[in-house]
Amino acid sequence: MSDQVPACLTAEVVSIGDEMTSGARLDTNAQWLSRRLGELGLQVKFHSTVGDTLADNVDVFRIAASRANVVVSTGGLGPTRDDLTREALAAAIDRPLVQFDSALQHIESMFASRGRQMPARNHMQAMFPEGSQEIFNPQGTAPGVDLKFDSGGRVFALPGVPAEMKRMFDETVSPRILKDATAVGSAGGSHIRHDVMKFFGTGESDMEERLGQMIDRKRSPRVGITVSKATISLRITATGNSESDCAAQIAETRAEILERVSEFYFGDGETYDQQHAIDQQLRIAGQSLSIIELGRAAPLGDWFAAIEPTTSYRGGLSMSAATDLMAMLETDSIEASMATIAKKFASDWVILVDEYPSLDPSADQPIPASDVSIFVYDPAGNLHQKTVKIGGHPSIIQPRIAKTAMQFLRQQLQ
Repeated sequence: MSDQVPACLTAEVVSIGDEMTSGARLDTNAQWLSRRLGELGLQVKFHSTVGDTLADNVDVFRIAASRANVVVSTGGLGPTRDDLTREALAAAIDRPLVQFDSALQHIESMFASRGRQMPARNHMQAMFPEGSQEIFNPQGTAPGVDLKFDSGGRVFALPGVPAEMKRMFDETVSPRILKDATAVGSAGGSHIRHDVMKFFGTGESDMEERLGQMIDRKRSPRVGITVSKATISLRITATGNSESDCAAQIAETRAEILERVSEFYFGDGETYDQQHAIDQQLRIAGQSLSIIELGRAAPLGDWFAAIEPTTSYRGGLSMSAATDLMAMLETDSIEASMATIAKKFASDWVILVDEYPSLDPSADQPIPASDVSIFVYDPAGNLHQKTVKIGGHPSIIQPRIAKTAMQFLRQQLQ
């Protein structure tokens, strides 16, 4: 079976709860689901957010199922009186709620395993719209609901707890979506495929100018541009009669992009960033890295420490200033300090950032540009230095400094 569905299939993500409509909670579920649905090949065309009102929920489900082939909702499956998803789905198709004995037995067993008796209110979690299917929840007491509407849409209602929702989607919902789409695909439906390229070292407007007509929304394959903390992502979306057709279109588009902006490119993937590219280069070379960060932040150490598994990162230091570093190591220069760290940490490369600015947590105004020095100590004992002026919004200035440092290190590694 293909791991993607025909491109003609569309999707909508529905987030349920007063905590969402009020802004009290950040909706990370919708972001995750949109990415996963896109990876499966569905076109996510709508996001809806609705509070804990029955009539509003009924309206949202009816509208969503009428305009999208697949609807995935999160929230409203708990045992409290404001958990209305089951009732809303039943009302939306004008069918009663019926008890699923298998679901009730699982809920009771969950409570028993914790040495507790199931409260009467949790009985509601075993009620399903007539004609629906259960989506098993191995981690909690809120099973999901799989329901087909007469209008053609298929709704998958999942709990709002992220860990439960993600596992249920991957283990049950995703296979059902693919199975449901197989007949359409074998009948000659088109396919969709995505590819994400990552860049650093230029701004969004400059990137758009250099790409020109490549980012026209009418172009096929389509190239979308997004920026997150100074890293630019180009997302290529190709539609074709087969997966190989899509792959060929993507390959041609990637080549075009690299002809124009190859000097800023460092890798591929939604979550891929420069630390992953550096880690890969070091592991291939059988080399290692230590990090020294001066000032009021240490993002590089955090990012490299989060890579699992890695054999390239040997550790790092975070100090308030270069004078403190030299005093601790009993050295009289940055170069001598880096050589000492290379020896103590048994690392081939050392990078030092001097320094991250102090930030006011309540400030929302751009910080004036100031000098930041980046030092790279290589395996031959040579010291490479670069000084750049970096300023900007408080939320991005420290990641920008760290990413500029990684770019300089990558240049020395090449």
